[in-house]
Formats: sequence, C-alpha cells, structure tokens
Amino acid sequence: MGIGGISIWQLLIILAIVFMLFGTKRLRNLGGDLGGAIKGFKKAMDDDKKADDEVDPAKVEDKTGNAEKVVHGETEKTGNKK
Repeated sequence: MGIGGISIWQLLIILAIVFMLFGTKRLRNLGGDLGGAIKGFKKAMDDDKKADDEVDPAKVEDKTGNAEKVVHGETEKTGNKK
C-alpha cells in the first residue's frame, strides 16, 4: 500500500487520465504559473522582512523620549460627598 492506502498503480492510472484530459502543455503552463507565484510570494516576504529590519533612528528616539514623561507622585482621592 502506498500513500493513504492508494497503490502506485492507482496513482499512475489517475495521472494518465489527467494527462489525457488536460494535456501536457496545459499542465506544464500551470506548473510554471504556480512556481512563479510561489517565487513572488517568497520575494515579497523577504522584502517585508528587510523593511522591518531597517528601523528609522528618529522613531526609536521618539519612543524612548515618551518614557521620560512619566509623572511620579502621590494621588489624592477626591469624590462626591453624599
């Protein structure tokens, strides 16, 4: 038994039927289009990762500058008297 209970002969028969239905040229074009799409997706992911790695130093300083504005002190409870 092969993959999932399907023997190699059953897979070959299915492959032959697919070739007869679609033809080898159409399947070759489909494979090329799929490969191109995968390459484009990987390239976009790499470009996005590179863009994330390039951090603007001014933005980093702005984020650290906000931390200095924290006010420390005591709070006094004020409320409405009934």
